[in-house]
Amino acid sequence: MSSANDSQPEQLALIREMVAEAKAKAPKAKPRTWRGAALADELPVARVLVNKGVLHLDRTFDYAVPAELAEAAQPGVRVRVRFGAGSHHVRGGRREGGSLIDGFIVERRAESDYNGALAALAQVVSPEVVLSPRMLALARAVADRYAGSLADVLQLALPPRNARAEAKPSPEPLPPPAAPEPAGWERYGAGPGFLRALATGGAPRAVWTALPGPGWADELARAMAATLASGRGALAVLPDGRTAARVDAAMTALLGEGRHALLTAESGPEKRYRQWLAVHRGSVRAVVGTRAAMFAPVRDLGLVAVWDDGDSSHSDTNAPFPHVREVLELRAVNDGCGFLAGGTSCTVEAAQLVESGWARPLTADRETVRACAPRIRTVGDELLARDEAARAARLPSLAWETVREGLKTGPVLVQVPRRGYVPRLACERCRTPARCTACAGPLEAPDERDLTCGWCGRGEPSWHCEECGSFRLRAQVVGARRTAEELGRAFPAVAVRTSGRDHVLDEVPDRPALVVCTPGAEPVAAGAGYAAALLLDGWAMLTRPDLRAGEDALRRWIAAASLVRGDGQVVVVAEPTLRPVQALVRWDPVGHAVRELAERSQLGFPPVSRMAAVAGRGEAVEAFLAGAGLPPDAEILGPVPLPGRRGEPSPGERALVRVPPGSGAALAAALKSAQAARLAKGVPAAEAVRVRIDPPDIG
Repeated sequence: MSSANDSQPEQLALIREMVAEAKAKAPKAKPRTWRGAALADELPVARVLVNKGVLHLDRTFDYAVPAELAEAAQPGVRVRVRFGAGSHHVRGGRREGGSLIDGFIVERRAESDYNGALAALAQVVSPEVVLSPRMLALARAVADRYAGSLADVLQLALPPRNARAEAKPSPEPLPPPAAPEPAGWERYGAGPGFLRALATGGAPRAVWTALPGPGWADELARAMAATLASGRGALAVLPDGRTAARVDAAMTALLGEGRHALLTAESGPEKRYRQWLAVHRGSVRAVVGTRAAMFAPVRDLGLVAVWDDGDSSHSDTNAPFPHVREVLELRAVNDGCGFLAGGTSCTVEAAQLVESGWARPLTADRETVRACAPRIRTVGDELLARDEAARAARLPSLAWETVREGLKTGPVLVQVPRRGYVPRLACERCRTPARCTACAGPLEAPDERDLTCGWCGRGEPSWHCEECGSFRLRAQVVGARRTAEELGRAFPAVAVRTSGRDHVLDEVPDRPALVVCTPGAEPVAAGAGYAAALLLDGWAMLTRPDLRAGEDALRRWIAAASLVRGDGQVVVVAEPTLRPVQALVRWDPVGHAVRELAERSQLGFPPVSRMAAVAGRGEAVEAFLAGAGLPPDAEILGPVPLPGRRGEPSPGERALVRVPPGSGAALAAALKSAQAARLAKGVPAAEAVRVRIDPPDIG
């Protein structure tokens, strides 16, 4: 008979044996490596798109699916995987090591095309399916068009995950609303027919030149409401949060709450992701938003719309730099939905859509335009030279009279091309630009006294003109702050408000005031609009060394003049004989765009041709283009030196590659393949080149 002391070792041995057996059955490492874990019984391979964003890794990679993740690891979910271990880190038939990286499951498969060992999925971040097959196809099309990587496009298309927003259920979808009345669309000849086509399930494509005034937001909302009435979804992309808020308010006034989602950066990450999920889950069928909303996952898409497609905000600042208009065109073709490019002006690209027959024009007749548009008056160099008031205070007598009369009935808008005090200076006698003696940069007056160089920042206390010897300066371009100061002295009893990059006003009250702003920062005037407007220093906008200078100047002028009442007056200080000025006087942005398109067709410039910019060190650019395998019809323009900043030497050179219509896809594919090959070889940073399809600044 054994004693208690004898039984104790036996119990300890039994315990040790049970613990050892449990350890043998459990995975021998953390779950993120899943060492020893069983694989899924069905479809044990997941094809994953890793979030690397480099061209030579622009493909999917196969991973093993552990049994515990088999249910959650569905196509479209976010996952984390180990990447970069190398084929020599294999243990027990599984690849291990590498760093954790985010990704998306694209497909589940029964077997892999890769013959070596697979790493296991590390983690399913969320069971929410956020990458649909339609979104994946759109992202791939955008990546191919802009010679970019699929991962980079998905970074733009899918917002970051927010766990709190994801945990909340989305509301139940509302039934389709009734088709709206045409209302403001009656002013356009084909407007009511366009709305009827949307309401009955059609897919019309149109370029809409909106009449001046505040009615465009309601008209855009009615086009979206007509699409919702057909049981389909609608998407509208605006250039900034202020204009998006106007359409948001118009949609709410027309349809009430809960019919649409507002996707802007101002919403914050949690609210934005919650709104995005409501759209993705089908709870909301309409979206109003800014640039990133071009990828919004609207179900059963019936209409895509872009407002003011010439605004630079529509071109993304992150690789691969897609443009809203082009992405929405892709969606219209792939989804078979309607398309609407609207604005008070008309871009050359929009005019080409009409000329090619891809879209139809939506315009009002001339009598309606004359009734809605304010009167435009011009002040050129000849009148300025004879005007004592203009020589003394830069503003011509006509401008003073217009301001004085306008202030009797409401606010007056003053558009100035530059912010600050006196951004550019010239000799008062001969008008030779004032340059720095050290680096030849332009001299500026950031305050009322000091002269400094805009490139190197050096002070210039003893400047004199090298051409005529004069010591007196004049303002080439006077900034918004200086203009507000001058007007404040001239009208001391009137409030002067400024709106610019540092502080942009959304709206001003309907009472006498002077509102001085830079282009694009014009606030809306409550009530009927501004009583008058001054568009100053027009030559500064027209003489920019850019292909789009005239088009952009006209677009900004018309945008400002559209805020003026129909019985108001607009004075533009620019040479009256110039084409953009004449188009403004006639209020004919479409005619200007058509003539610009004809000229670009003769010269072979976009949008008639496709173009890419390749920038970097001179030798690197030449070597890249020589080995890129460009299409046979490609033409290389340049390279030319890139401009330096603040007196620094040129950072490199830029070449433009131009191809005729039909070869754009081949150009993008060739540049992408060449860039991927260079990156795969590990090219030093000094030899790197930057590729951009459809660069916004051609020069």
